Amino acid sequence: MTFAALCNTIFPQSVIDYHKTDNVDTPMPNPYKEGTIEYDLYKKNWIDVVQWHLEDIIRDPEIDPVEALALKRRIDRSNQERTDLVERIDSYFYEKFHAVKPLPEARINTESPAWAVDRLSILHVKIYHMQEQVNRQDVSEEQHRKCTDKLAVLNEQLQDMTTSITELLDDYQAGRRIMKVYRQMKMYNDPSLNPVLYGKK
Repeated sequence: MTFAALCNTIFPQSVIDYHKTDNVDTPMPNPYKEGTIEYDLYKKNWIDVVQWHLEDIIRDPEIDPVEALALKRRIDRSNQERTDLVERIDSYFYEKFHAVKPLPEARINTESPAWAVDRLSILHVKIYHMQEQVNRQDVSEEQHRKCTDKLAVLNEQLQDMTTSITELLDDYQAGRRIMKVYRQMKMYNDPSLNPVLYGKK
């Protein structure tokens, strides 16, 4: 099984597991052993699907401002956790490929493999929810058609991303691309780098 195929097994499993309760406070029922790449992939998608629903909730026009601020803080924490997890997955790839000797014509990719996996994870969440819209019975024929067309595009994108990730990892293994990882170095969460935070000291 390719790595992309593994993702395409684990990500929809996580999405379905979340929707058994459809509650952002449901504890993550990760069925994989902690410390494995499967565990990290499941957790990655779980973060994405929970955050999808948090983003829905915070857009309620009648939401209490205090609750909205608390949700915004929670989304910020979720984004940081997501970034940390993507970087951990990149560390997995770095360990896997760092000993491969690059070919003289080897190229550098514009994004690391884990950020491509991140987009694949979010794509599975989009597909699930667009399928929900296609299944609705309380919409016009025009809206149903639009959602059906969008779902077809998302499924095509899924196939393209699956192929692209597989080819990218094959290129790393064969030395056709150079494995590099650049950390995000986000500054706004760091009290020593965000002037709003360090200015309050």
